[in-house]
Amino acid sequence: MSAPLAEFELIRRYFSFASASADVCLGVGDDAALLRPPPGELLVACCDTLVAGRHFPINTAAFDIAWKALAVNLSDLAAMAAQARWFLLALTLPAAEDAWLRDFASGLRALADLHAVQLVGGDTTRGPLSITITALGSVPVGQALCRSAARVGDDIYVSGYPGEATLALADVLAGGDGGALRSCLDRPQPRLQLGLALRGRAHAAIDISDGLAQDLGHLLSASGVGASVDIDALPWRQSGQRDLAAILQGGDDYELCFTWPPDQPLPATDVALQRIGRIEARAGLRFWQGGCEVDLPQTGYQHF
Repeated sequence: MSAPLAEFELIRRYFSFASASADVCLGVGDDAALLRPPPGELLVACCDTLVAGRHFPINTAAFDIAWKALAVNLSDLAAMAAQARWFLLALTLPAAEDAWLRDFASGLRALADLHAVQLVGGDTTRGPLSITITALGSVPVGQALCRSAARVGDDIYVSGYPGEATLALADVLAGGDGGALRSCLDRPQPRLQLGLALRGRAHAAIDISDGLAQDLGHLLSASGVGASVDIDALPWRQSGQRDLAAILQGGDDYELCFTWPPDQPLPATDVALQRIGRIEARAGLRFWQGGCEVDLPQTGYQHF
């Protein structure tokens, strides 16, 4: 068995892969990074922690753990219509195992390269497996999407197919392998290009990491409005009866829910977009099916 890696050798070997660029004046290897946001743009920052057994199954592959840890942060940048630029990694490991670290670094780099985002620093320490990533981006002044700007009369759209990650997780927890939906759970696709396409055109947005109903409720509350959602319009590409609990409450999808002026054409995108309802003046979230109001739970993932 090889000797355990020292911290600085671990960083040098696995996490010093950023390429030189004009916006990174100083990256990995010093006490802090020096970064240069574009002129006229605001810095956008977000942070998420993933803990083994809480946010991903214990037996998840290292490649997929890294991918998801970065993806959930990039999804937050997408919801703000930000251009993703840099990230920092705080990695807590039970042991510095070479094979695991190699696969983890490969997953991290695969998604980072896909979206041209650079690792510029972080920390490593020993303890129960957890990954904290801070993602940084930028957006022109006045063009950030927030939860608080939905307008009465806006159409409500959602990207992708919420609920698929929840179904994959349920299968894994029941002893299966997640089937065809396992990639939805392990390798979510942050909708960064969609976020940029919504910039300056959509009114409000949120990423639905904790469940469509619950997160849409957060948007409504922040905007001081209500909404009606058409159950029959909820996107679903699986055969058989829709699993409404998975779609509305499941979470872990990292799709975008946004409000859009009804008289404007949607942006061209390769992501499926579905109109699911409309913003209203009356507070609260209401569900309708066949012309009748339906009482459905509006809860989602709970962190505590």
